[in-house]
Amino acid sequence: MSAAEKVLYTGKTHTTGGRDGAARSDDGRLDTKLSTPGSSRPGTSPEQLFAAGWSACFIGAIGLAAGQSKVALPADVAVDAEVDLLNRDGGYFLKARLNVSLPGIDADVARRLVDAAHQTCPYSKATRGNIDVTINLV
Repeated sequence: MSAAEKVLYTGKTHTTGGRDGAARSDDGRLDTKLSTPGSSRPGTSPEQLFAAGWSACFIGAIGLAAGQSKVALPADVAVDAEVDLLNRDGGYFLKARLNVSLPGIDADVARRLVDAAHQTCPYSKATRGNIDVTINLV
């Protein structure tokens, strides 16, 4: 870590059992059963957790971009994230779509905000060049 870096927050979880196990955060706010995608077992999949985290972070990045551009965002900004778990030639990988709703915002302005958000969102940075990502304005 460089002298200019400052840790803002560290999320800590303890996971057991893999996709058919459980995950719990150190503060107890997250305490969930995990399940394999498509199974009837109770719990959520890692892909759903990833989609939830990414979409929440992305909305924050849109807010940052809007503030810098002096654009007032509507209260009902939403991101529907879709994270696919794919298999090709025996290997697993992810693919994602972020479907962004910015009601009442001009389409060109909305596109600029979403593009800026995709450059600053930590999840977008982490996935850039690693998975196929499509960002749609809906």
